[in-house]
Amino acid sequence: MPSRHSDQRVVAVKPVVVPAPGRDVELRVKVTAPVSGRDLPVIVFSHGNAWSMDGYGPLVDRWAAAGFVVVQPTHPDSRRNELTWDDPRFPTIWRVRIADLHAVVDGLGDLLRQAGDLEDRADRDRVAVVGHSWGAQSAGALLGARVLDVDGTPGEDFSHAAVSAGALIAATGTGDTLTPFALEHLPFMRPDYSTMTAPTLVVAGGRDDSPLSTRGPEWFTDAYHLSPAPKSLLDIPEGEHTLGGLAGEAVAETTDEDPDRVALVADVVSAYLHHALRLDDAAWTALNDAAEGDGTWDITSK
Repeated sequence: MPSRHSDQRVVAVKPVVVPAPGRDVELRVKVTAPVSGRDLPVIVFSHGNAWSMDGYGPLVDRWAAAGFVVVQPTHPDSRRNELTWDDPRFPTIWRVRIADLHAVVDGLGDLLRQAGDLEDRADRDRVAVVGHSWGAQSAGALLGARVLDVDGTPGEDFSHAAVSAGALIAATGTGDTLTPFALEHLPFMRPDYSTMTAPTLVVAGGRDDSPLSTRGPEWFTDAYHLSPAPKSLLDIPEGEHTLGGLAGEAVAETTDEDPDRVALVADVVSAYLHHALRLDDAAWTALNDAAEGDGTWDITSK
């Protein structure tokens, strides 16, 4: 049940450079926002592997039209940086990604100032993080999730006090069923969700059968089932990893092209964040009611 707010006018500014000491390349972000309105909540969005600030237009534009300022950093694993799986820097990129999100949240005032009048129009007391795929693991760290080492010991606490809520789209599950490829190249893909206390929406597709795990699509629901309340789960039985084409229309990774599904994901995320950030419950309540009679998607909460 996609809404009509996608017709609202939005504006994007890029690149905006964010101070990030110790990084090999500049941390650049794109800022997208509605052309009017004040007290706008902020979404910091972390892209999936190999993407950049220029991806995910179908999501970002819809969130901006719904009244959010959306900030998209380009992480080091972006294709434009030409890093390969065997690059010696690759094993630490997961940490750089999290540091990128911290730098964006810490530098919001300056980057919004560079994006025109948004410093005056944004509500910096209402900040959420959202991510897709690898970006979901990155965003989850700011919500309180940790990474287990090889002995199962939780690593550092990367949560951020300024982040009030979030949404994890196609977030990787626990690391006990990783495939040999994932064990070799992505050993950090061992999230511990028991400490993820911030209000979070988890989005999972029922046909998202990852080559990184032997468990099948239910792997992507761990962030909901293994974390403490309050949490909600948007389950889309026919959705695959890009859930209809989140990163863009007809991109190569999209195997289940469905613009309405993308609009649904965008609208449920924005409705949930309006609810979790204590702005407005109306859209979230309406979507929960609609899910009960739809059959192609479902919302569960705890």
